[in-house]
Amino acid sequence: MTRDFININDFVVLVEEANTTAIAVDSCCFDEPIIGVAFYGSGNVDLTVKYGQNQKKFHHTKGLALSFHADQEVEFEHTISPDKSLKCLVVATKLNSLEHLPNEEGELFTDLLEELTRPKDHYVEGPSFFMTPEMEAIVDAFFVNNYSGKTKMMFFRSQITALLSHFFGQLAIQQEKTSKPNHRKQLNKARDILLENIDNPPSLSELSKEIGFNTTKLKKEFKASFGVPVFKYLQSERLKQAYHLIKSGEKTIQEAAWAVGYDSLGSFSNAFEKKFGYRPSQA
Repeated sequence: MTRDFININDFVVLVEEANTTAIAVDSCCFDEPIIGVAFYGSGNVDLTVKYGQNQKKFHHTKGLALSFHADQEVEFEHTISPDKSLKCLVVATKLNSLEHLPNEEGELFTDLLEELTRPKDHYVEGPSFFMTPEMEAIVDAFFVNNYSGKTKMMFFRSQITALLSHFFGQLAIQQEKTSKPNHRKQLNKARDILLENIDNPPSLSELSKEIGFNTTKLKKEFKASFGVPVFKYLQSERLKQAYHLIKSGEKTIQEAAWAVGYDSLGSFSNAFEKKFGYRPSQA
């Protein structure tokens, strides 16, 4: 049995491998709450997840990618046998480290694994699926490479990035397939919220919660429905409203800028000219 812990950025990577000539049981726990994804290689070990009086069994793990939240009360138990070896790679991060992850990975965790970022139990299981051949090849490479020292760390770092890219890519595809094809009602609600709060709009995450979407879905479907990104749409509506306020003489240029949420008159004038082709004073 070999078990290595490798620190890569704010991830902890656990690499486990075991072969046996007789049935053996190996258990492990994490010493603090984490969000993790377990990738099972060519071995086909049995897995039991135990927490309190509950347990979840997996009898076919070969090629499985399993996302989860677990705290100190959760025990992961592998039953290894001559025909079911252990080859497991776990990529984990602490909950309070999400915002520090590089390459916007924290945002991906929050958007696509939202139930794991706000756990309601010691163990919360997120989405799982069987890996693509490309993902399986990356996982298997962790157990057959002969690198050492800095070269090994460089290899692990690049492969973890590639593996997570595939994982979140597949997860996004699956969620898109299972989501309802038409969310026009929710999208119209998002648009109305923006227009009703045009001078002080909610953040993207706040708006997403209001309509029951994650931020990735909101950004994608809003643009597909209205032709522009969320805040590009908001800016356009702000400027159109300001134009009418100025044109009608209802407000001065400064008052119109304030009314639609601009604190800087210079920024407002530049945005106005970019949209309409002339300065607000020429309206």
